[in-house]
Amino acid sequence: NNAAVAELQPFLQVTRSALQRSLDVNFGAVLHVSQIVARQMIAQGVPGAIVNVSSQASKRALRDHAVYCSTKSALDMLSKVMAMELGPHKIRVNTVNPTVVMTDMGRINWSDPQKSAAMINRIPLGKFAEVDDVVNSILFLLSDKSAMTTGSSLMIDGGFLVS
Repeated sequence: NNAAVAELQPFLQVTRSALQRSLDVNFGAVLHVSQIVARQMIAQGVPGAIVNVSSQASKRALRDHAVYCSTKSALDMLSKVMAMELGPHKIRVNTVNPTVVMTDMGRINWSDPQKSAAMINRIPLGKFAEVDDVVNSILFLLSDKSAMTTGSSLMIDGGFLVS
């Protein structure tokens, strides 16, 4: 589950529409799609894994990100509840929590060295994530190599949260 929107607004200026859209996409869509998938897996007796794409922003407050940080935190907790409730059906649920990822949008928003310097300086590995960094982590969590991992959040942040 990788749908997300980020309508950045200072806390005191958060609008009802930005809140509702973010809740619908960042949280509601994951909940509903996961219900559909999990019900089918259970009905067919298929074990497996679900990986939800969260963010490092679920673990650390960021200015003008009140709604985004909150919806990603809610997604982390939803994933834990899913792991608990779906585990007896042999369905594992985890999140990946990346930093800025150099997608086309990420390059547009973070290619300016003046803008990106403050964030990169807080990342011990000194760079943003590439798409493959996230994909490889998701593949690991979907594979049998992580057969005993459920209810966890895998940080793909280059150490941002330890700095």
